[in-house]
Parts: sequence; structure tokens; C-alpha cells
Amino acid sequence: MKIKLYFKLMRVKHYFKNLLIFLPLIFSISFYNVEKSINTFAGFILFSLVCSMVYIINDLGDIEKDRKHPKKCNRPLASGKVSKKEAYLLLFVLATIVVIGNILIKANIYSIIILVVYLVLNIFYSKIFKNIPLVDVICLVIGFVLRVVYGASIINVKVSNWLYLTIISFSFYLALGKRRNELETGTSTREVLKYYNIDFLDKNMYMFLTLMIVFYSMWCVDSSNIAKFGNNLIFTVPILLLVAMKYSQNIEGNSDGDPIEVLFSDKILMALVAIFVVTVVAIVVI
Repeated sequence: MKIKLYFKLMRVKHYFKNLLIFLPLIFSISFYNVEKSINTFAGFILFSLVCSMVYIINDLGDIEKDRKHPKKCNRPLASGKVSKKEAYLLLFVLATIVVIGNILIKANIYSIIILVVYLVLNIFYSKIFKNIPLVDVICLVIGFVLRVVYGASIINVKVSNWLYLTIISFSFYLALGKRRNELETGTSTREVLKYYNIDFLDKNMYMFLTLMIVFYSMWCVDSSNIAKFGNNLIFTVPILLLVAMKYSQNIEGNSDGDPIEVLFSDKILMALVAIFVVTVVAIVVI
């Protein structure tokens, strides 16, 4: 059915990344505020639709390249199952929903600017930045950070600097890991890969993994968090270490490095992530 193809074109599975938008709501203990909870959920939907717009724009520009890729050739546009006309129409519909949605929730100017910045950044990434070494990785990192900033802006709360540093380090680890496996498997058509080598990517991705664990640990023992949650968050660090080790094991396997594909292709990793998330949320709520 066409609907399934449209959802595939929109990369609905990748909405999982946008759960970062909920971090400010959860850690500011604002989830008891109905208005803030509704705004965050609405923001999650709006940001996800903007992400879908980005994916459609990217696929429209990469049709010919994707047709030469062993996996990407099966994408709706590259395979010809969805026409360009249909893709442009879907793009228009999504843009209309985003505009109307922001009006309905009376979004503040800062959250709207973040949506626009994310969209523009990714358009430039698709056209220019993805071919510039390191800049391509930095763009991916900024995308993750913008999710957290957006989540904070729509409910007007502050986010700990330690948490921002954790997200930044985590994002570098994921982005470099993706490039590593694209290079190692040789299945990607990215021009930027010729500027990288496995040793460089290995050293730097694990450097950022180490920094992520350090920054997360510092966030757990931050005085403001201890005042709100006690010392309990520190007990989530060992679980995070297990998640990191399992993810790294998969990255060094036959995976193409895409974080969502790595996560959903491993039930043990999914279980570890679920345990980590449930434990953190339980500590915050209790």
C-alpha cells in the first residue's frame, strides 16, 4: 500500500531519535504540568514531521546515487515506487501541518527558530556540508543537540550544562561510529569517506564515548540533581556502561553504523536501553 511507502519515505522509525525532546520535561520534573506535557508531545510530533521533510528533500536530491547503493536502492523514490510528484505533495502536506501545528500550540519564537534552523542546516548538509570532512559529523551532532534545545524551549526550562556535554559527546560517538562502519563495509557512496580512515574514526569515537560517560557521571552527581533526586542517579552509570559496550560490539560487527538500525536489530541492546530508560525515569518520578 502507498501509505506504507509514504511512512517509509518519512523514516517514521527514525522518530526514535526525537525522544531527546522529552529530556528537559523529565529532568525538570515538569511532566506533572499538563500544559507543558502536552506542548512537549506536540513539539515531538512537529519536530518529527520536520525531520521527515528533511529525509524527503535528501531522497529527492540523491535518487541517482541511491539507485547505485545495495540497500538505498530499495527506498521509495530510488525504486520508483513513489514518484517525485507524490514526494513533493507529501512535502507540502507536512510543511502545512507543521505551520498549523505551531499556530495551534502558540509556539514561542525560539522554538520556531530552532525548527527553521534544523531544517535549513539539514538542507545545507544535504547540498554542501555532507561532503566536507568533520563538518559532516558536526552537522549530525548539532542536529541531536537541537532536539534537546527545542525540548527546553517549548516549555521554557533550563538544561544542565553537564547534560548538554553528555549529549554532544554521545552524538559525536554515534556519528563517528556511523562513518566508521560505512567506510569499513564499503557499501556507502558518500564522497566524504575518502577523507577518513578506520584508525582515526576508532580513536575519536572511543574518546567521545569516554567523555560521554564522564560527563554523564558528573551530571548524576551534580548538586542540583542530588537535591532533586538524591544520589540514586549514579546507580544508572553501570547500566549505561553495559549499553555502551553492547553498542560498541555491534558497531565493530557487520552493521552499517546507523544508530537506529543498530538498536532495532539487537534485542539484547534494546532490552538494556529499556532498562536504562525505565530506571532513570523511575528515579526521577519517585
